[in-house]
Amino acid sequence: MAADPKKKYGKKRCKYCEMKVDFIGYKDLELIKYSLSERYKIMPRRLTGTCKKHQDMVTKAIKRARQVALIPYVVDRTRVVENPFEAIKPLKAKSK
Repeated sequence: MAADPKKKYGKKRCKYCEMKVDFIGYKDLELIKYSLSERYKIMPRRLTGTCKKHQDMVTKAIKRARQVALIPYVVDRTRVVENPFEAIKPLKAKSK
């Protein structure tokens, strides 16, 4: 059978399953940023293609990162930033 002509795109795959991620922590901003919009809102599963298990982990991690002030709750509408993740500075690892 031929493919359905109405479907333009293939099925979305979970990025976290493809990377074989077991846990998403609140300090790992590189993983979290895939699920945030430019206004730091949590993107829904239907747009990102994330599976239920990883979406729950991402949601918890984003909420915890907001409480620790790694990610802002609200973005100023008057000051639009082209790439909002440049403003976020990654945590430095402790040196021994």
